[in-house]
Amino acid sequence: MTDALLLTFVFLVAGVISVPIASRLGLGSVLGYLLAGVIISPLLAILSVDIHSIQHFAELGVVLMLFIVGLELNPKKLWDLKSKLIGLGGGQVALTALCVMGLGVLLDQEWRTSLAIGLVLALSSTAIVIQTLTEKGLMKSDGGQSSFAVLLAQDIVVIPMLAFIPLLATPELIDAVSHTAKALHDTTSTDNVSLLSGLEAWQTTLVTFGAIAIVVLGGSFLVTPIFRFIAVAELRELFTAAALMFVIGTTLLMSLVGLSPALGTFLAGVVLANSPYRHELESDIAPFKGLLLGLFFMTVGAGINFTLLFHHFFSILGLTVGLILVKATTLLLLGWFFNIRGSNKWLLALGLAQAGEFGFVLVSFTVSNAVISQDVADTLLLVVALSMLLTPALFIIYDRIIAPRYATDHAAESFDELPDDNKIIIAGSGRMGSTIDNVLRLAGFHSTVIDFSIKRLRALQPFGVKNYFGDATRPDLLEAAGIDEASLLIIAIDNPEQVTKLVKYVCSNYPDLHVIARAFDNNHVYDLWASGCRDIIRENYDSSLRMGRSAFEALGISHNKAEQMIDVFNQHDKVSMVEVADAHQIGVPFHENKVFIDRLSKYLEEKNPQLKDAMKRIKDQAED
Repeated sequence: MTDALLLTFVFLVAGVISVPIASRLGLGSVLGYLLAGVIISPLLAILSVDIHSIQHFAELGVVLMLFIVGLELNPKKLWDLKSKLIGLGGGQVALTALCVMGLGVLLDQEWRTSLAIGLVLALSSTAIVIQTLTEKGLMKSDGGQSSFAVLLAQDIVVIPMLAFIPLLATPELIDAVSHTAKALHDTTSTDNVSLLSGLEAWQTTLVTFGAIAIVVLGGSFLVTPIFRFIAVAELRELFTAAALMFVIGTTLLMSLVGLSPALGTFLAGVVLANSPYRHELESDIAPFKGLLLGLFFMTVGAGINFTLLFHHFFSILGLTVGLILVKATTLLLLGWFFNIRGSNKWLLALGLAQAGEFGFVLVSFTVSNAVISQDVADTLLLVVALSMLLTPALFIIYDRIIAPRYATDHAAESFDELPDDNKIIIAGSGRMGSTIDNVLRLAGFHSTVIDFSIKRLRALQPFGVKNYFGDATRPDLLEAAGIDEASLLIIAIDNPEQVTKLVKYVCSNYPDLHVIARAFDNNHVYDLWASGCRDIIRENYDSSLRMGRSAFEALGISHNKAEQMIDVFNQHDKVSMVEVADAHQIGVPFHENKVFIDRLSKYLEEKNPQLKDAMKRIKDQAED
């Protein structure tokens, strides 16, 4: 227990110190984590820590990340990426593998070994690239979307790679591997379990497709009823546990049938992309994803074999730089062919120029299948780790050298995409929220409606109202809903304290976001005004004015004149509220606030006679 606590404390201290420093220096959190791992590696060696075991656990962060990415997509968006998935992604893997294979043959490597090395190095780091693109706000750019398509294609290609690599086994390595495997079998037992062991090829295929069908059908028909059942309890920790249960269960199933866990959970995320629980799932899982990804990056930094690196520093550095140049050149050519222009082309090329975290798995797989010798594998692991370590530097080159040269292109892109990014979030789907949503949708605007009431959510679903489950006052859920990109937030929550809380948070953290807030009475109006909101709607005010107009008409005043009288009163009321707003004290009722009473009394004493005269003139004109 003490050892586990000490190890946990070491990783947390390293991350907490290194990442803020790296971020402040403009290096990004990923490089901070990597450097933290490098710094603590001597201490981990003293403690005899098995870095690779921790890394396998930390890879769950990559799985969670792809699940969240899947939540942001849906089958239609995925279908729109098909050309980039097949052409750009597939082309990148094939061309990179062939180029690396050719260079390997030139360096006197056997062609089968060279091809296996090419396949390993063709993959890029999903964890680093998506994390960095998200942090820098580049995920939705053309370069970001193209990078995502390539990464997704790589995850898909891993499956046939695992089937193809054993066919590349070299005769001279087979005997050595068989001897080592026999020795290990005699002295150890394995914990690895596979549903595919002992099956025929057609049975393996059937089990594989069955696992994918379970994920798709389970996500489509079972997950929503389960979450609906859990949501009734209104216990956030239970919902978080259920979300993790679903993701880890999917990961386990994919591992048992030999598929990529990351690909499986991504598919699960896509299936749930239209679920009303999407934003709640994302906000609940995001903290675990962040911590595990940070741990993964630290294990990459700590896992570098510095002894081997120092003995062959220039050759390994040369191989790493060569890999980056080969992948960047390949991606630049493919980017040009697929009409990716300007800085987006460089973002694609530099962002994906490294090897990926799955390379660690494939290297071990090639050694165990007698494709690559252990000596070559050790060098290859260093190249993979070093290329990942250099990736933040490539993003810095993009940010500080390349992007500024295409600044005008970015401005044009932002202008062109502005209407599509006009995101609206409505907090609350009750009487006001659902009506506002209907009005906006009929006018062609698409809004994200969030409500914590499972009963309300179920009641509106049959009418086609698209709502998401969750507590809109939670900052993490607002981030998951896309408040960073929103142009308008409408707060229609049926609770004055929550409305005020949300207004305070949003006005403090997103000062440029336009907020329309629902107020319950005059006192609440002043609370919201003091909290920073300047577009406040009293829930019964407009209906009260309409009833006043009807009262005038019932008393014999014409409709037009009744409208004018109501307009005069409405204007007077708005001005009076602004005039005395700065005298309001949050939490102090009107009748206990002497300054407010004096200010309002003085204003009404001065303005009420003018209001009465204006109303009388309109009334007299009406009677004439």
